[in-house]
Amino acid sequence: MNPSVSLAHGAESSPLGKPADYCDTYTPGLLFPIARQIKRDEIGIVPGKLPFVGEDLWNAYELSWLNPRGKPVVALATFRVPADSPRLIESKSLKLYLNSCNQTRFDSVDAVRATFAHDLSVAAGADVAVEIQPLGAGPVRVIAPPPGESLDELDIDIDTYQPCPDFLSAAGGGDEVSETLHSHLLKSNCLVTGQPDWGCIVVRYTGPAIDRAGLLRYIVSFRKHNEFHEQCVERVFCDILQRCRPRQLAVWARYTRRGGLDINPFRSTGQLRAPDNRAEIRQ
Repeated sequence: MNPSVSLAHGAESSPLGKPADYCDTYTPGLLFPIARQIKRDEIGIVPGKLPFVGEDLWNAYELSWLNPRGKPVVALATFRVPADSPRLIESKSLKLYLNSCNQTRFDSVDAVRATFAHDLSVAAGADVAVEIQPLGAGPVRVIAPPPGESLDELDIDIDTYQPCPDFLSAAGGGDEVSETLHSHLLKSNCLVTGQPDWGCIVVRYTGPAIDRAGLLRYIVSFRKHNEFHEQCVERVFCDILQRCRPRQLAVWARYTRRGGLDINPFRSTGQLRAPDNRAEIRQ
């Protein structure tokens, strides 16, 4: 079956691709959770036996509420959704939820954080860590290039724009290598609307040397693929793990923001830690 076509994906009733009236009073019911296992079944992940650990790191840039006297507060926020949560949260629904706080009074920043942590944890089915930084406190957003070596200058022909794991291979025998590779050429499309999603992807591993040309062809093969950010990263992780057999593996992507949110999934075999929350230049 074409991996871009699915009879069911869990987002059929989400607000994606539909007109939405913006509600500016606190409404937690706007959050739309989606079962992760629906798409994990496609890539052979057995329920309860995840081949990875990790998280989905969200950065929110359009966040505001009212203090007890009715004065607006503006802030940045980060949300960390564990990869082993049974549900992900659809991004447009999160945007609508955050906007529902615009005309809502909260006693303090801590009250906002606790409210978000409760609502997002209920939606995801696991504890979601929340950090809120009011702009008055002077938060600093660090922009840095991705780690490792770029694959993007490889002089290769490419003619495949649907995921093709057959491109992936690693050297047989020989010594292990430990390296970090990245590409800015990741593009996929929204699972529901088909709108383009742009990102930078990083692969860090220890094991037989992965063929770089094949890895770049594989990354570019997502160019016409319809899937959510989290699902794309899990597909990449599982394909590399199966085809290249690294002893240690971490895959993460930093997607450009949409609707005031960027999503940055991270998946690892467990030995490699999550990267710092440093923005990619397009974020």
